[in-house]
Amino acid sequence: MRKLALSDEILLSIEKPARYIGGEVNAVMKEKEKVDIRFAMCFPDVYEIGMSHLGIQILYDMFNRREDIWCERVYSPWVDLDKVMREKKIPLFALESQDPILDFDFLGITLQYEMCYTNILQVLELSGIPLDAKERGDGCPIVIGGGPCAYNPEPIAEFFDLFYIGEGETVYDPLLDLYKECKQSGASRQEFLRRAAHIPGIYVPSLYSVTYKEDGTIASFLPTKEGVPAKITKEIVMDLDNAPYPEKPVVPFIRATQDRVVLEIQRGCIRGCRFCQAGQLYRPVREKSLETLKHYATTMLDSTGQEEISLSSLSSSDYSHLEELVDFLMTTCQEKKVNISLPSLRIDAFSLDVMGKVQDVKKSSLTFAPEAGSQRLRNVINKGLTEEVILKGAGLAFEGGWSRVKLYFMLGLPFETEEDIRGIAELSNKIAALYYEVVPKEKRNGPVQIVSSTSFFIPKPFTPFQWAPMCTKEQFLDKAALTKQAVREQLNQKRIKYNWHEADVSVLEGVFARGDRKVADVILKAYEKGCIYDAWGEYFKYQTWVDCFQECNVDMDFYTTRTRNDEEVFPWDFLDCGVNRAFLLREWKRAAEAVVTPNCKMQCQGCGAARFGGGICFEQRGGDAV
Repeated sequence: MRKLALSDEILLSIEKPARYIGGEVNAVMKEKEKVDIRFAMCFPDVYEIGMSHLGIQILYDMFNRREDIWCERVYSPWVDLDKVMREKKIPLFALESQDPILDFDFLGITLQYEMCYTNILQVLELSGIPLDAKERGDGCPIVIGGGPCAYNPEPIAEFFDLFYIGEGETVYDPLLDLYKECKQSGASRQEFLRRAAHIPGIYVPSLYSVTYKEDGTIASFLPTKEGVPAKITKEIVMDLDNAPYPEKPVVPFIRATQDRVVLEIQRGCIRGCRFCQAGQLYRPVREKSLETLKHYATTMLDSTGQEEISLSSLSSSDYSHLEELVDFLMTTCQEKKVNISLPSLRIDAFSLDVMGKVQDVKKSSLTFAPEAGSQRLRNVINKGLTEEVILKGAGLAFEGGWSRVKLYFMLGLPFETEEDIRGIAELSNKIAALYYEVVPKEKRNGPVQIVSSTSFFIPKPFTPFQWAPMCTKEQFLDKAALTKQAVREQLNQKRIKYNWHEADVSVLEGVFARGDRKVADVILKAYEKGCIYDAWGEYFKYQTWVDCFQECNVDMDFYTTRTRNDEEVFPWDFLDCGVNRAFLLREWKRAAEAVVTPNCKMQCQGCGAARFGGGICFEQRGGDAV
């Protein structure tokens, strides 16, 4: 019988104690005396969010296949338990063994979104690990970060010993083997880090130094030790069929945000939307075979008892065997009474036919992301959708029995005008009106419902828009107000609901996304002043953040509203994501001219991803890749 880290008294006094007890179905238990390496895998947010993360599920399974490693999970304690742990000096613990994180060899932290940065400091402090990596001694766990935000690790670089750049299935084994060798030989922490820096895809911040120009931009970013690479290239898995994937994912005790089996059907995206970071980072597109997916779908449903399966992809419609896969799942899932979820589908005849098969008679809402209200702005962002295509898709959906449509747009996009903003309301109105044109009165399932939501554009690293300025908080709010007013002016305004994202959160996310090492001081100060769970609206303290920037003499506008010149050295330029800078700059110039670039299946654009030697760059195209 395991001894829990928290007493019954504490567990009964906090919200959702099941977050902290472990012991879930498919959780991996090992004897710690029989392993050489203990790895605590952390998602720096609450249990329900962390348990929904596919990347951790993959690595948890992959690590635990090794007999010499025990990988356990840890999440950020919610605010109620955080307070108790500080008062009672209870160290942060892993779910499986309930042992303190300080007893582990590694603390791996997933960097999924920028607004979790103060939670990283919470995890470190509650674990008893010095926040500054330079202050950690040989007995401290090695703190390693990975995930999308690791593509600009600089704002949090001083809190980490290592970063893993790219997909985790490739070089973790050599990294862990090196650690095991160093541990057995008695090598120092610094010796391990120095040797780790020679492993492809591994970034050791302490082995690099940065200098700045008088205007605050970067003058140089160079390694301080001989043999340490000046540029670090992302790691990528080219053969997804033979890559590790969990057959027995851990089943959460309480309802997670994504409480279902996740079937990853492909990685990457052919579309080339200029605002989208994932579309660049995960190039080239690589598919899993139909047989592989059938195996994992069946196995995971059997091992979890989940009542829903979701197909994971940046653009599910582009998977070449989607129809056959859905037909298989329809048969399998009907037998097991399991729902099928199909996110990231385009609204076209094929996709609607597929969705019509899997959704019950009472059709749920359709989600569609035109991103921009006018054709000109859709061309600027390379969305590749005409109004005709949008309306045709909506019409087919209405004829198919759907009456609720969710539309997603962005405000503050580069080269945006007032006309583009008004276009959001006008397009929403046209879609609402179309419902009454194509659906006879006797066949209508009540009135049409259009929910139009806007987020605020944030220029991300390794996108064509990394050179673009971002709006101020006030400008964002003005644009949202204009959109709201434009919706009210439409004939079908009662059928259109308009929502918008928080502007102040977007501004801060923009600073973190494009920040450099100077931002670390601000993050630390904000954390010391009580900032935590910044991704949660009820705990976000914007004014505290503003005060911290001022106290640290760091200018927020320098990272957000400033236009970059073509030659500026970015904080992330020492990383190579597989897409070359010349391609991104070319796309930035084409955006200014509102010129559309064809997708990868139509024509190779020479982005640089062909160097990996596989995927869409070489399939279906007859050697057209460059």
